[in-house]
Amino acid sequence: MMSAQSFKVVLQHYMLLKMGALDVSKIVQGRQGWRLITCIWLHAGVVHLLINVLCLLFIGIRLEQEFGFVRIGLVYLISGFGGSLMSALFIRSSISVGASGALFGLIGSMLSELITNWSLYANKVAALLTLVFVIVVNLALGILPRVDNFAHIGGLISGFLLGFVVFIRPQFAWINQKRVAPGQETAPVKRKHKTYQYILWLAAVVLLIVGFTVAIVLLFRGYNANDHCSWCHYLSCVPTKKWKCNSSPQTCTVMQQPNTLDLTCDGTGTHHSYSIAGATQDQISQLCNSLCS
Repeated sequence: MMSAQSFKVVLQHYMLLKMGALDVSKIVQGRQGWRLITCIWLHAGVVHLLINVLCLLFIGIRLEQEFGFVRIGLVYLISGFGGSLMSALFIRSSISVGASGALFGLIGSMLSELITNWSLYANKVAALLTLVFVIVVNLALGILPRVDNFAHIGGLISGFLLGFVVFIRPQFAWINQKRVAPGQETAPVKRKHKTYQYILWLAAVVLLIVGFTVAIVLLFRGYNANDHCSWCHYLSCVPTKKWKCNSSPQTCTVMQQPNTLDLTCDGTGTHHSYSIAGATQDQISQLCNSLCS
Protein backbone atom coordinates (compact mmCIF):
# COMPACT_ATOMS: atom_id res chain seq x y z
CA MET A 1 0.00 0.00 0.00
CA MET A 2 1.16 3.56 -0.72
CA SER A 3 1.78 5.62 2.40
CA ALA A 4 0.10 9.01 2.82
CA GLN A 5 3.47 10.76 2.55
CA SER A 6 4.38 8.94 -0.67
CA PHE A 7 0.98 9.72 -2.16
CA LYS A 8 1.40 13.40 -1.23
CA VAL A 9 4.82 13.56 -2.90
CA VAL A 10 3.62 11.85 -6.06
CA LEU A 11 0.53 14.07 -6.28
CA GLN A 12 2.62 17.21 -5.79
CA HIS A 13 5.10 16.17 -8.49
CA TYR A 14 2.28 15.24 -10.86
CA MET A 15 0.55 18.60 -10.40
CA LEU A 16 3.81 20.54 -10.82
CA LEU A 17 4.53 18.67 -14.04
CA LYS A 18 1.07 19.44 -15.36
CA MET A 19 1.50 23.14 -14.58
CA GLY A 20 4.90 23.44 -16.26
CA ALA A 21 7.70 22.28 -13.95
CA LEU A 22 11.16 21.87 -15.44
CA ASP A 23 11.55 18.28 -16.61
CA VAL A 24 14.40 17.52 -19.00
CA SER A 25 12.78 14.49 -20.64
CA LYS A 26 9.67 16.50 -21.53
CA ILE A 27 11.76 19.38 -22.87
CA VAL A 28 14.09 17.25 -25.00
CA GLN A 29 11.80 14.43 -26.10
CA GLY A 30 8.47 16.26 -25.94
CA ARG A 31 9.90 19.53 -27.30
CA GLN A 32 8.21 21.44 -24.45
CA GLY A 33 10.67 24.29 -24.30
CA TRP A 34 8.11 26.56 -22.63
CA ARG A 35 8.88 24.75 -19.37
CA LEU A 36 12.13 26.72 -19.16
CA ILE A 37 9.98 29.79 -18.41
CA THR A 38 6.90 28.39 -16.66
CA CYS A 39 8.97 26.66 -13.97
CA ILE A 40 10.05 30.09 -12.69
CA TRP A 41 6.49 30.84 -11.54
CA LEU A 42 5.92 27.54 -9.70
CA HIS A 43 6.93 26.73 -6.12
CA ALA A 44 7.10 23.54 -4.07
CA GLY A 45 4.86 24.72 -1.26
CA VAL A 46 3.91 27.86 0.67
CA VAL A 47 7.23 28.10 2.53
CA HIS A 48 9.19 28.03 -0.72
CA LEU A 49 6.94 30.75 -2.15
CA LEU A 50 7.22 32.99 0.92
CA ILE A 51 11.02 32.74 1.00
CA ASN A 52 11.27 33.79 -2.64
CA VAL A 53 8.77 36.63 -2.18
CA LEU A 54 10.72 38.01 0.79
CA CYS A 55 13.99 37.78 -1.15
CA LEU A 56 12.42 39.53 -4.12
CA LEU A 57 11.12 42.36 -1.92
CA PHE A 58 14.50 42.75 -0.23
CA ILE A 59 16.50 42.80 -3.48
CA GLY A 60 14.05 44.07 -6.09
CA ILE A 61 12.73 47.24 -4.43
CA ARG A 62 16.11 49.00 -4.39
CA LEU A 63 16.86 48.06 -8.00
CA GLU A 64 13.39 49.01 -9.24
CA GLN A 65 13.60 52.41 -7.56
CA GLU A 66 16.87 53.13 -9.36
CA PHE A 67 16.31 51.55 -12.77
CA GLY A 68 12.56 51.08 -13.22
CA PHE A 69 10.41 47.97 -13.44
CA VAL A 70 11.02 47.39 -17.17
CA ARG A 71 14.75 46.82 -16.86
CA ILE A 72 14.37 44.90 -13.61
CA GLY A 73 11.70 42.74 -15.22
CA LEU A 74 13.98 41.94 -18.15
CA VAL A 75 16.84 40.96 -15.86
CA TYR A 76 14.49 38.84 -13.75
CA LEU A 77 12.99 36.93 -16.68
CA ILE A 78 16.18 36.42 -18.68
CA SER A 79 18.12 35.37 -15.57
CA GLY A 80 15.39 32.89 -14.68
CA PHE A 81 15.58 31.48 -18.19
CA GLY A 82 19.37 31.22 -17.92
CA GLY A 83 19.05 29.41 -14.60
CA SER A 84 16.57 26.96 -16.12
CA LEU A 85 18.93 26.27 -19.02
CA MET A 86 21.88 25.44 -16.76
CA SER A 87 19.67 23.33 -14.51
CA ALA A 88 18.36 21.35 -17.49
CA LEU A 89 21.90 20.68 -18.75
CA PHE A 90 23.06 19.22 -15.43
CA ILE A 91 20.08 17.87 -13.48
CA ARG A 92 18.50 14.95 -15.31
CA SER A 93 16.74 12.92 -12.62
CA SER A 94 14.27 15.28 -10.96
CA ILE A 95 11.93 18.14 -11.69
CA SER A 96 12.75 21.73 -10.73
CA VAL A 97 10.59 24.72 -9.84
CA GLY A 98 11.10 28.13 -8.27
CA ALA A 99 12.36 31.64 -8.95
CA SER A 100 15.74 31.23 -7.26
CA GLY A 101 17.62 31.53 -10.56
CA ALA A 102 15.87 34.82 -11.31
CA LEU A 103 16.59 36.11 -7.80
CA PHE A 104 20.26 35.21 -8.13
CA GLY A 105 20.19 37.07 -11.44
CA LEU A 106 19.15 40.23 -9.61
CA ILE A 107 22.02 39.74 -7.14
CA GLY A 108 24.46 39.20 -10.00
CA SER A 109 23.20 42.33 -11.75
CA MET A 110 23.84 44.33 -8.57
CA LEU A 111 27.45 43.18 -8.65
CA SER A 112 28.00 44.08 -12.31
CA GLU A 113 26.17 47.40 -11.82
CA LEU A 114 28.65 48.24 -9.07
CA ILE A 115 31.60 47.33 -11.31
CA THR A 116 30.45 49.18 -14.43
CA ASN A 117 29.52 52.29 -12.42
CA TRP A 118 32.53 51.99 -10.10
CA SER A 119 33.49 55.67 -10.15
CA LEU A 120 30.02 56.78 -9.02
CA TYR A 121 30.10 55.01 -5.66
CA ALA A 122 31.57 56.42 -2.45
CA ASN A 123 31.83 53.24 -0.33
CA LYS A 124 32.59 50.98 -3.28
CA VAL A 125 34.89 48.49 -1.51
CA ALA A 126 32.41 47.93 1.32
CA ALA A 127 29.57 47.46 -1.17
CA LEU A 128 31.65 45.01 -3.21
CA LEU A 129 32.62 42.91 -0.17
CA THR A 130 29.01 42.83 1.04
CA LEU A 131 27.72 41.60 -2.32
CA VAL A 132 30.44 38.97 -2.64
CA PHE A 133 29.69 37.74 0.89
CA VAL A 134 25.95 37.44 0.13
CA ILE A 135 26.66 35.53 -3.10
CA VAL A 136 29.12 33.13 -1.46
CA VAL A 137 26.80 32.37 1.47
CA ASN A 138 23.80 31.71 -0.79
CA LEU A 139 25.79 29.50 -3.15
CA ALA A 140 27.14 27.58 -0.16
CA LEU A 141 23.58 26.92 1.01
CA GLY A 142 22.89 25.60 -2.47
CA ILE A 143 25.05 22.51 -1.92
CA LEU A 144 22.38 21.10 0.40
CA PRO A 145 20.27 18.26 -1.05
CA ARG A 146 17.06 19.08 -2.94
CA VAL A 147 18.34 22.57 -3.74
CA ASP A 148 18.91 23.34 -7.43
CA ASN A 149 22.22 25.21 -7.20
CA PHE A 150 22.75 24.96 -10.96
CA ALA A 151 19.72 27.22 -11.42
CA HIS A 152 21.32 29.62 -8.92
CA ILE A 153 24.63 29.62 -10.80
CA GLY A 154 23.00 29.98 -14.22
CA GLY A 155 20.83 32.84 -13.01
CA LEU A 156 23.77 34.52 -11.30
CA ILE A 157 25.93 34.42 -14.44
CA SER A 158 23.07 35.64 -16.64
CA GLY A 159 22.22 38.50 -14.29
CA PHE A 160 25.86 39.45 -13.90
CA LEU A 161 26.26 39.85 -17.67
CA LEU A 162 22.90 41.60 -18.05
CA GLY A 163 23.89 44.18 -15.44
CA PHE A 164 26.66 45.44 -17.72
CA VAL A 165 24.10 45.88 -20.50
CA VAL A 166 21.01 47.39 -18.85
CA PHE A 167 22.38 49.12 -15.73
CA ILE A 168 25.08 51.27 -17.33
CA ARG A 169 25.03 54.89 -16.05
CA PRO A 170 26.41 58.01 -17.78
CA GLN A 171 29.44 59.70 -16.24
CA PHE A 172 28.95 62.71 -13.97
CA ALA A 173 30.72 65.15 -16.29
CA TRP A 174 28.33 64.35 -19.13
CA ILE A 175 25.28 64.81 -16.86
CA ASN A 176 26.57 68.12 -15.51
CA GLN A 177 27.22 69.32 -19.06
CA LYS A 178 23.53 68.83 -19.88
CA ARG A 179 22.51 70.84 -16.82
CA VAL A 180 24.65 73.89 -17.60
CA ALA A 181 22.68 77.15 -17.87
CA PRO A 182 22.67 78.96 -21.23
CA GLY A 183 25.77 81.12 -21.66
CA GLN A 184 27.81 79.28 -19.02
CA GLU A 185 30.93 77.55 -20.33
CA THR A 186 32.21 74.15 -19.19
CA ALA A 187 34.80 71.70 -20.42
CA PRO A 188 33.13 69.69 -23.24
CA VAL A 189 32.46 66.01 -22.63
CA LYS A 190 31.71 64.22 -25.88
CA ARG A 191 31.08 60.71 -24.62
CA LYS A 192 28.17 59.73 -22.40
CA HIS A 193 29.98 56.69 -21.03
CA LYS A 194 33.58 55.82 -20.26
CA THR A 195 35.65 53.54 -22.48
CA TYR A 196 35.69 50.63 -20.04
CA GLN A 197 31.87 50.79 -19.83
CA TYR A 198 31.58 50.37 -23.60
CA ILE A 199 34.02 47.45 -23.51
CA LEU A 200 32.12 45.70 -20.71
CA TRP A 201 28.79 46.32 -22.48
CA LEU A 202 30.02 44.80 -25.75
CA ALA A 203 31.68 41.81 -24.08
CA ALA A 204 28.54 41.08 -22.04
CA VAL A 205 26.26 41.24 -25.10
CA VAL A 206 28.49 38.83 -27.04
CA LEU A 207 28.75 36.38 -24.14
CA LEU A 208 25.00 36.44 -23.56
CA ILE A 209 24.14 35.77 -27.20
CA VAL A 210 26.74 33.04 -27.64
CA GLY A 211 26.06 31.45 -24.25
CA PHE A 212 22.29 31.23 -24.64
CA THR A 213 22.53 30.01 -28.23
CA VAL A 214 24.99 27.24 -27.41
CA ALA A 215 23.06 26.18 -24.29
CA ILE A 216 19.73 25.96 -26.15
CA VAL A 217 21.23 23.95 -29.03
CA LEU A 218 22.97 21.53 -26.66
CA LEU A 219 19.86 21.08 -24.53
CA PHE A 220 17.57 20.16 -27.42
CA ARG A 221 20.21 17.76 -28.73
CA GLY A 222 19.98 15.85 -25.45
CA TYR A 223 23.41 16.93 -24.19
CA ASN A 224 24.21 15.85 -20.61
CA ALA A 225 26.81 18.23 -19.18
CA ASN A 226 27.71 15.72 -16.43
CA ASP A 227 29.25 13.43 -19.06
CA HIS A 228 31.98 16.00 -19.68
CA CYS A 229 32.41 17.31 -16.14
CA SER A 230 32.82 14.56 -13.55
CA TRP A 231 33.03 16.95 -10.59
CA CYS A 232 30.34 19.48 -11.52
CA HIS A 233 27.60 17.66 -9.59
CA TYR A 234 29.33 18.76 -6.39
CA LEU A 235 28.35 22.34 -7.22
CA SER A 236 24.73 21.44 -6.48
CA CYS A 237 25.07 18.87 -3.71
CA VAL A 238 27.97 17.61 -1.58
CA PRO A 239 27.27 14.20 0.02
CA THR A 240 27.90 13.81 3.75
CA LYS A 241 27.16 11.23 6.43
CA LYS A 242 23.76 12.84 6.97
CA TRP A 243 22.55 12.92 3.36
CA LYS A 244 23.23 11.49 -0.07
CA CYS A 245 23.15 13.13 -3.47
CA ASN A 246 21.45 11.40 -6.38
CA SER A 247 22.79 13.18 -9.46
CA SER A 248 22.05 10.48 -12.03
CA PRO A 249 18.65 9.45 -13.37
CA GLN A 250 16.92 6.83 -11.21
CA THR A 251 15.78 3.55 -12.71
CA CYS A 252 13.49 0.93 -11.21
CA THR A 253 12.41 -2.59 -11.98
CA VAL A 254 8.66 -2.49 -12.54
CA MET A 255 6.16 -5.27 -11.85
CA GLN A 256 2.66 -4.07 -12.69
CA GLN A 257 -0.38 -6.14 -11.66
CA PRO A 258 -4.07 -5.25 -12.18
CA ASN A 259 -4.34 -3.30 -8.90
CA THR A 260 -0.77 -3.23 -7.63
CA LEU A 261 2.47 -1.66 -8.76
CA ASP A 262 5.73 -3.19 -7.46
CA LEU A 263 8.89 -1.11 -7.79
CA THR A 264 12.48 -1.97 -6.93
CA CYS A 265 15.09 0.77 -7.08
CA ASP A 266 17.99 -0.51 -9.20
CA GLY A 267 20.48 1.71 -7.39
CA THR A 268 19.61 0.95 -3.76
CA GLY A 269 17.59 -2.28 -3.99
CA THR A 270 14.73 -0.67 -2.06
CA HIS A 271 11.37 -2.32 -2.79
CA HIS A 272 7.84 -1.02 -2.31
CA SER A 273 4.34 -2.01 -3.40
CA TYR A 274 1.79 0.66 -4.37
CA SER A 275 -1.94 0.16 -4.61
CA ILE A 276 -2.40 1.78 -8.02
CA ALA A 277 -4.42 0.52 -10.95
CA GLY A 278 -3.14 1.37 -14.42
CA ALA A 279 -0.27 3.65 -13.41
CA THR A 280 0.97 5.97 -16.15
CA GLN A 281 4.64 6.32 -17.10
CA ASP A 282 4.81 9.73 -15.43
CA GLN A 283 3.46 8.28 -12.18
CA ILE A 284 5.94 5.39 -12.32
CA SER A 285 8.84 7.81 -12.90
CA GLN A 286 7.82 9.98 -9.96
CA LEU A 287 7.36 6.97 -7.68
CA CYS A 288 10.75 5.64 -8.76
CA ASN A 289 12.48 8.94 -7.99
CA SER A 290 10.73 9.09 -4.61
CA LEU A 291 11.67 5.48 -3.79
CA CYS A 292 15.32 5.90 -4.73
CA SER A 293 15.82 9.26 -3.00
